[in-house]
Amino acid sequence: MLDPEEFADTMNEIGRTHMPFGKYGPAEYPPRGIPIYDLPFEYLQWFTYHGGFPSGRLGELLEILYHIKKDGADEVFAPLRLKAGGRTKLRKKKPRNYRFDD
Repeated sequence: MLDPEEFADTMNEIGRTHMPFGKYGPAEYPPRGIPIYDLPFEYLQWFTYHGGFPSGRLGELLEILYHIKKDGADEVFAPLRLKAGGRTKLRKKKPRNYRFDD
């Protein structure tokens, strides 16, 4: 179990970390990828079904996020989202093509 100071440090680290690879990484969401606290639960759950979380500190943070979201405590990230200007938009805008000629 985390002590309150360690929990605060972990939450600050989660708030500073962006997804460095994959579907939500910098290639798809420049320049740094999306903040990991805005990753969808289903994406985090995918790691549990396909070999586990990445190694290292990123994997530890993603696993913590998975358990928080699984328990329905996603609102714990509201202060981080408020500070960042809101939840990250995950849907990309579709290009619209209008034709007015007959």
